Amino acid sequence: SSGINAEYGVLDADLCGPSLSRMIGLKGSIHSCEQGWLPLSASVGKGRISAVSLSFLVENQDEAVIWRGPKKTAMIKQFLSDVCWGALDYLLIDTPPGTSDEHMTIMEAIPNCSVVLVTSPQAVAAADVLRQVTFCKKTNANVLGIIETMSGFVCPNCSDCGLLFGKGGGKRLAEYCNIEFLGYVPIDPNLSRLLDRGELFKNFQSSASIQSYTEITKKLIKP
Repeated sequence: SSGINAEYGVLDADLCGPSLSRMIGLKGSIHSCEQGWLPLSASVGKGRISAVSLSFLVENQDEAVIWRGPKKTAMIKQFLSDVCWGALDYLLIDTPPGTSDEHMTIMEAIPNCSVVLVTSPQAVAAADVLRQVTFCKKTNANVLGIIETMSGFVCPNCSDCGLLFGKGGGKRLAEYCNIEFLGYVPIDPNLSRLLDRGELFKNFQSSASIQSYTEITKKLIKP
């Protein structure tokens, strides 16, 4: 987090599971101004992260969100058009798995947007992401690359990494699709605890997986 020196916007488009706000440690409610909605923000390193999530709008975050497609579409359009982001260097949109209403709405609202795809090593997971690759091609989205997550397990005691689910499914998929492979991310129990506590930006340096994320970020954010 100490290396963050840009203005980031984070839009949680996973409307039925809006947990991103908890993971990055932002709490509160979205307020309105003359120009629209004001996102919740926090200074991180030399930069700033601003976020919007349905979790900032609901009274009880433990209640299920039972919405059909049209209501999801309207909410995402409102997030994209009515939020006063200010000057951003990057807008990151976290979406649920699949190729459904959320994804189609974003593709229509932001033509030629860039996409990072994430898979675990298993062939079944890679097959699902292959469908997302074809979806991106049909919608003219620019696929920046593929990340393989759950790629090994970092022991919290000795920091050795064991391959619980195998390794290489994401890289093989990237080679098959002629897409850049961005890197492997292991299961890191310490990182999971930080996300559960909302302390990611306070203590991320203590995570054993920080090297993986740092290398991936360097590939995505090129000077």
